[in-house]
Amino acid sequence: MSKLKSEQEYEKTAAFHFFRWLSGSKDPYLDNVEMKPQEEYKEEEATIQERMREQQMIRDKVYDTEKNKRLLFFRYFYRIMAVVFCVVLGGLLLVTVSYLPPTGRASKPDNNEVAARYIENGMQETGAVNVVTGMILTYRAFDTFGETNVLFIATCCVMIMLMAEDEELKKQELLNDRRYEPKNDAILQGVAAVLVPVIFIFGIYIVLNGHLSPGGGFSGGAAMGAGMILYVSAFGFKKTQRFFNEEVYKIAKVSALCVYGLVGIYYYVTGANGLDNHIPLGIPGHIISAGIIFPINICVGIEVACTMYAFYALFRRGGL
Repeated sequence: MSKLKSEQEYEKTAAFHFFRWLSGSKDPYLDNVEMKPQEEYKEEEATIQERMREQQMIRDKVYDTEKNKRLLFFRYFYRIMAVVFCVVLGGLLLVTVSYLPPTGRASKPDNNEVAARYIENGMQETGAVNVVTGMILTYRAFDTFGETNVLFIATCCVMIMLMAEDEELKKQELLNDRRYEPKNDAILQGVAAVLVPVIFIFGIYIVLNGHLSPGGGFSGGAAMGAGMILYVSAFGFKKTQRFFNEEVYKIAKVSALCVYGLVGIYYYVTGANGLDNHIPLGIPGHIISAGIIFPINICVGIEVACTMYAFYALFRRGGL
């Protein structure tokens, strides 16, 4: 603003507009150049129909099942090779079976001292009435420990791929875990309220009596895992996490595997060195008996139940 001119007169001069443009406070093209939005391109109906006819002609020519020579050759070749493969596989199986020893021969694989040892001395050496459980958890306890480790590693791998790490995402998934299912289904909740306790009791019974009758940690753990899945399907994760959350899951799963490992290592070391272990076998037929089989069955049951529930929870909503 000049001393000789008022502010209103100075705003009408070219100098005022130049310095205003130079400072960037005024865009000279704003409101001075007319701009129209670009109209959306609309393809004509005839052009669309023509393009669709061309695409259909290409499909008919490529996928013509009656005149396409390559497709016909592949179809006949596939059928012939499928028949040849089945015939060759059947022939190989028949030839293999022909080399098996006849029934009753002394050299047959099932007629050896190993099976006789399990049957004749199994109860005396393991304290288990169930010969199969005694064989799996004592004579072949190392193999069973490897199977339990496989379950643990499989759960860890699924957890790494699917588990939600963000706390906000966990809360959101926890609130929306019923979005794909009927919410608060009265029939499902009523049935679950009656069946879940029965399933849990039956699963615990199978685990604790695995050395006395058919069952054990794997089958009993599967029953308890099914009960947990039924409960969470009926009442949701929010209610389930009151007694079985991520922390409880980690403690139960890791503790079961560690106890199994410690008991197994003690049994392996004493057996490999010809030492007597101090774990009593008890009286065969009693609930607390069979030496290491009783605690190992409990550990395996916890491991299997946690694995089943973890797989269901992770694949359902991506977190425990």
